Amino acid sequence: MRKQLAVSIAAALGLALAAPARADITGSIDATITLEAGCIINGQTLSDGAGAADFGTIDFGTQNTLFSEADGELLSGGGALRIQCSPGIVPTLSFEAGENDGSGAGPGAHAMAHASSPGHYVTYNLYSDAGRSTVIPVGGSLTLEATGAEQQIDIYARAFGEPGLVTGAYSDTVTVVLEL
Repeated sequence: MRKQLAVSIAAALGLALAAPARADITGSIDATITLEAGCIINGQTLSDGAGAADFGTIDFGTQNTLFSEADGELLSGGGALRIQCSPGIVPTLSFEAGENDGSGAGPGAHAMAHASSPGHYVTYNLYSDAGRSTVIPVGGSLTLEATGAEQQIDIYARAFGEPGLVTGAYSDTVTVVLEL
């Protein structure tokens, strides 16, 4: 009986000192991403629907009040307007109304208003060619290529003088929309 008790105690100790049973628990990690169309405009990355893009500036320089025409070109900080959009997207660049369209007596569709003398305007047009023969009308657009590569878009402008202009700074802002 003692022998049997000793064997039982030894067996119990053996079980108690044995390595604990182990089991591996496996699982998974999910990874997701949603991509949307986007563009890089003059080095600034923008998503579809983003606002406040800086398309650049047209500066006609300094002219006297008797000028007849002055040419300018759309420039960004690094030169001409540069746009790169997601591959497969056919972007359209639309030139909407300016702040003073229809004002002034000159032949331009857009107009720059005098900074401090109401009623004085210098009209101007936007063009898609360096010869300034193809006017981009208010609401007009240019369709870009869907390659996904950076594209340089050259936009030209011409301001028109008219009698009665006064000295000072003139400005306008044209809304530009890049449709994806």
